[in-house]
Amino acid sequence: MHPLSLRVETTIGRPVEVSGIGLHSGAPVCLRLAPAPAGTGIVFVRTDLDRFQVPADWRHVARVSYATSLMRQGVLISTTEHVLSVLYGMGVDNAFVEMDNLEVPILDGSGLPFVRLLEEAGIVPLRRRRKYLRVRRPVTVEDHGRRISILPANSFRLTCDVFFDHPLVGRQVLEFEVTPLRYASEIAPARTFGFAHELGRMRDMGLIRGASLENAVCFERDGVMNPEGLRFRDECCRHKALDLIGDLALIGRPLLGHVVAERAGHAMHVALVRRLMSDPSLWELVSFDQLAARVAHALVP
Repeated sequence: MHPLSLRVETTIGRPVEVSGIGLHSGAPVCLRLAPAPAGTGIVFVRTDLDRFQVPADWRHVARVSYATSLMRQGVLISTTEHVLSVLYGMGVDNAFVEMDNLEVPILDGSGLPFVRLLEEAGIVPLRRRRKYLRVRRPVTVEDHGRRISILPANSFRLTCDVFFDHPLVGRQVLEFEVTPLRYASEIAPARTFGFAHELGRMRDMGLIRGASLENAVCFERDGVMNPEGLRFRDECCRHKALDLIGDLALIGRPLLGHVVAERAGHAMHVALVRRLMSDPSLWELVSFDQLAARVAHALVP
């Protein structure tokens, strides 16, 4: 990544595209990433609906059950978390995400295909100072033994703690600082997953019509149905971290804070973002130079 990207906003160097199907709808879709000017943010564009735009913003969240969907004036963008996670994790501030159907393609179930698209497109600096959203006071959301918090920090850190009652999963905990390099190698390859005993119920709900072993990990009673096995021993936890980063992207600014998620899901992720953004006293906007000056001042004896 360009060395100025910490100080200035970024976009992609040229348009790139990929085709696939939606995980839940099963519908075919072509997705095209295109450069956007500074100050645009990430904006979804429905090319099949007169190029109607839906900004990736917490105020446009429509549904948060098994995926995070956005809606503006009745126009839906479904299953946004993977592509948003990659753009956020890789440090892309501005881009148009053009789609000719309602659901982002699932591809192989991970963020890796989108990382490869960004590598093909390139990430380039723009002439606008980047502003970070720095958390000033802790914020917590709790619900029936599940919890998610965000604590003040001068970097973007995650602690992800999950539990699934399966012999290959159990409790998994991951803590790391989110940087483009670590994101690309340690988070992006982790695939979405499910459990065989839940598939019938989910299909009855009209979900996972496009799911297969090509785009999801499926756990059966004491093993994995996918012939290639797992990409990481803790792939479930890593994918939950991927989803979490995608939902945090709805903040619309690069984040400085330590997010601690304990058995949280999309609904709690978005509730945290909503609570944080609804109270401007909880955060401040700072430039990289302002942050660097504060850190240097704190180190002076």
